[in-house]
Amino acid sequence: MNNSNDTSWKEDNVVTQAQRSVKKLHDAVSQALSHPNEQTVEQAENRLEHTEQAVHEAQRVFNGKGAELAEELLADEKDRLSSLDNSNR
Repeated sequence: MNNSNDTSWKEDNVVTQAQRSVKKLHDAVSQALSHPNEQTVEQAENRLEHTEQAVHEAQRVFNGKGAELAEELLADEKDRLSSLDNSNR
């Protein structure tokens, strides 16, 4: 495989990982919103940390460009989780 194909594959993989991570975060936040308890909120918060890392890696690979959708979805999920935290405290 030549270098440009290898780089393209790695970039696609990083974006795919970020997108999957955002989807898992969405599911975890939805679960916490549906069944708010210490365990589901903690799971969502842990998933948030992992998702932030995945999105930041995508940003790094693309020099801050190309991961806009994942960034927007991450921000949406942070807002959803924040609303849960605020209503339970």
